[in-house]
Amino acid sequence: MFGYVRPFRPELKCKDFDLYQATYCGLCRCLRRRYGLIAPMLLNYDFTFLALLLWEPEERFTSCRGRCHANPLLKKPMCPDSPALEQAADESVVLAWWKLRDDLQDGGLWKGLSARLLSGLLGPAYRKAARRRPDFDRTVKSCLEELAALERENCPSLDRTADTFARLLQSAAPCEGERGRVLSQLLYHLGRWIYLADARDDLEEDRLSARYNPVSARYGPVGDDEALRLTMNLSLEQVGAALQLGQFGCRMPLLENIVYLGLPVVQRAVFDGSWKEIKKQKIWRNDE
Repeated sequence: MFGYVRPFRPELKCKDFDLYQATYCGLCRCLRRRYGLIAPMLLNYDFTFLALLLWEPEERFTSCRGRCHANPLLKKPMCPDSPALEQAADESVVLAWWKLRDDLQDGGLWKGLSARLLSGLLGPAYRKAARRRPDFDRTVKSCLEELAALERENCPSLDRTADTFARLLQSAAPCEGERGRVLSQLLYHLGRWIYLADARDDLEEDRLSARYNPVSARYGPVGDDEALRLTMNLSLEQVGAALQLGQFGCRMPLLENIVYLGLPVVQRAVFDGSWKEIKKQKIWRNDE
């Protein structure tokens, strides 16, 4: 959806890189199996991270080989279908559909037209995913409506707008028991960080298009990078603290790489303006 949550490739051990790639490819296959040929277009790094979080800590990494959706002649190692991959796939579809509906309301002629077309194509998959994850579907709808209302009133509060998206992402994991509480806190602060990173990344584009941006509404047209960096760093600290309270088994080193190395690198790139080029690069290339 956004692509900000990715590992830092140069510091990944081979086994952790293999785990990440197998999870990414496994999620792609799970999307295709559950929702058809168009669904792998929704594949992204953010929900690969969610799948890694959702795996039961005692479940070991095992991979199988399957045909690549992008290149059917190629077989790749990938994680077999599991409850974690299925939940990440279902929620990818739900969030993507509602995001398209939101773009339909906010976009101009061409953006609105493409959003209408894509949401129509995704409609059958969305209805199936919404039946499977009704609570998540209701929360996404409610939070995006609340966020749209805040945008219409040109809300100057970063906390109110970021909290709305944070609660949306928080609902992507179960909240029962100690593990649920850890995931709830981690995803809440990660959602807040993603929202602020996206707002900073879009600051200049939104200014030129005269669109609402929470950073400019709070700090003015050019923003305040020092203040924004401080609040984003606090969110990253909370994500890291929650991670250390959880049990994630063999996936812990990979998750630590993403949280402690990947997210700060992305944040720096967003602030220095290099993110738009970096995000086009594939994680499989060691040139970031």
